[in-house]
Amino acid sequence: MTTTSVNIEDLRTLIAGVLEIEPEEVTDEAHFTDKLEIDSLLMLEISTRVETEYGVPENTVVISGARTLAELHAFVTSNLVGETSAGPVIRPRPLSDPAVRLFLFHHAGGSHLLYRGWAEHFPQDWELCLLEAPGRGQMQALPLIDDCDRLVDYFHTAIAPLLDRPFGFFGHSMGSLIAYQLTRRLHHEGDPLPDWLGVSAYGASRGEAGADGRPHLMSDDDLRGWLRNVGGSTPQLLDNDAVWHKFAPVFRNDFKLLDTWAPPRAPEPLPVPLSVFGGRRDKLIGEDRLLSWQAFTTHFRGLERYEGDHFYLMNHRRPLAAAITAAMRSAAA
Repeated sequence: MTTTSVNIEDLRTLIAGVLEIEPEEVTDEAHFTDKLEIDSLLMLEISTRVETEYGVPENTVVISGARTLAELHAFVTSNLVGETSAGPVIRPRPLSDPAVRLFLFHHAGGSHLLYRGWAEHFPQDWELCLLEAPGRGQMQALPLIDDCDRLVDYFHTAIAPLLDRPFGFFGHSMGSLIAYQLTRRLHHEGDPLPDWLGVSAYGASRGEAGADGRPHLMSDDDLRGWLRNVGGSTPQLLDNDAVWHKFAPVFRNDFKLLDTWAPPRAPEPLPVPLSVFGGRRDKLIGEDRLLSWQAFTTHFRGLERYEGDHFYLMNHRRPLAAAITAAMRSAAA
């Protein structure tokens, strides 16, 4: 991992150069779309220049979700300094002797960037471990995995050395399925179990696609339209053909994993406290699907819903981190 420093003023000058405006017009909190009128093509140009200047992995900036200069600076910094990676495990704030480890699993088509900036909202003696599936982000060189059991195998091997202290799992969307299946694997093999399992924006009773069809088999136009409708990705990715064609295979791979997963018949409830989270305006997962998790645990800790769609968590990091911290501490008491 490079140790190149990232000066926010250099980023300000870079963006101003692309927009052909004065640097002082690019304030730290000016929204790229609303205030600076940066469209998908301009964002792609900014991304390319940032990636070239700092060696950030290709196309990660454009899908990072950065909406202001401050967020872009935090993203680039997190990718260059203060973040260590041990294969698929990224630790934004590595600790030599953490009191707790919290493992975070990302959504379909996503990467560990979903949880960028989360570490600052958790206790200082907690170590967050962001899981990165192969074929994206820092793991771009590895082949994609389109089977749930195989991806669980991959993550099981990666985190096994880190289960030497209290730990918890939290997954969003596809990440919920992986976190649940990994917990089942640990239980079946007699390995240490998480003190707590958190699942977000995913229903327990059946595969994710459900009545919406099988996204991995949709045409390109249909898949992009479906993702726009359900709020499944950023406009920068969906509206730019070059970026979309780069990431479409990742979406199809992950949706195939979800579409082909066969839920266990009458699974034994896990002896792990389980909490559920979701967005009130989520078009993919309603309250009934979220509550279906009650049958999959002996210690159901309830459902918390936040304002927003399938990616509600992007706008509720601080309260969600507080809820996760409280749930973990209550489960461990």
